[in-house]
Amino acid sequence: MSFKFGIIGTGIMGKAGGRILQLVEDVEVTALADISETMLKEAATEFNVSAIYKNYQDMLEKEDLDAVYVATPDQYHRDSCIDAMNAGCNVLVEKPMTTKQEDAEDIYKVVQETGKKFQVNFNHRWLAPYHKIKEMIDDGQLGEPIIGFARKNNPISVPTSMLASWAKDSSPAWFMNSHDIDLMVWWFDANPVEVYAKGIKRVLKARGMDTYDGIQSLVTFENGQFATFESAWIYPVTSPYMPDSFMEVIGTKGTTHVNRKDESIDAILEEKYTCPRTFLNYKVFDEWVGAMPSSVRSFVSACKNDTETVVNAKEGLRSTAILDAIHRSLESGKPEKIVLNF
Repeated sequence: MSFKFGIIGTGIMGKAGGRILQLVEDVEVTALADISETMLKEAATEFNVSAIYKNYQDMLEKEDLDAVYVATPDQYHRDSCIDAMNAGCNVLVEKPMTTKQEDAEDIYKVVQETGKKFQVNFNHRWLAPYHKIKEMIDDGQLGEPIIGFARKNNPISVPTSMLASWAKDSSPAWFMNSHDIDLMVWWFDANPVEVYAKGIKRVLKARGMDTYDGIQSLVTFENGQFATFESAWIYPVTSPYMPDSFMEVIGTKGTTHVNRKDESIDAILEEKYTCPRTFLNYKVFDEWVGAMPSSVRSFVSACKNDTETVVNAKEGLRSTAILDAIHRSLESGKPEKIVLNF
């Protein structure tokens, strides 16, 4: 018997997830939902799915689904996740879990009440270099991790072209820092207690997009450790990096660096200089490989075998709490406390 998936949101990530799911053994994508009729029809044609809905609640009511992949814009995750679990579905949701701590807490409560499998698609945990750092920390090779730094910056084409329909309602921190924040929380294995953030609105605002050009945030954890996160998406379009990514952890016994900006490939072509991305989601012959396919398969395995998901609701809540506090600090201009309600 096949494991039936529905997809809510058929944009970039929804289609990417659908392509992966179609190649997972005993998994079938049987229904799609999206408010955009154009994207919905495109995805239906690509995945050969006839059950399509403009209202995801109709899909949940009419379709017999085992799981739902929520790939809507960030601010719409809460209701989709909660409604899907209350309808009896397991849920895989794109990062971040939500854009408000209180919404993440609502989802966490429903996970506890329903017992459904829930995973935030923080797929970077499945990248070997990041996983190796976690292993080194657990083995004591770095001692206690006490200082962290993460940079993830993109060219301006990301908010103005790739995400043009909703980037104005997001920020570089929501879109890019969320992966780095999840990794740092995972490595430090500590709850965040305070955030102080600074941001600037100039380049994108001049283009009619009232969102931040760049943000830097200092996050303090419960045992005194701290980490700084940088995100910007106004590099010139000539930048070959998608993104320019670097992470550092300083421990009491050792230090690690991960530089992912070129992903091992420099392509010097007649028309441009580029660094093709292959680590996260890349098709090799007839198989999708990389961190995202590994994350999706891990979720399906947890559902089928009744095992724990890797990035559960509690961990998704911790990351959302940091991101929410970053934006509260940007508005208030002062440090903001974090109180977690598990």
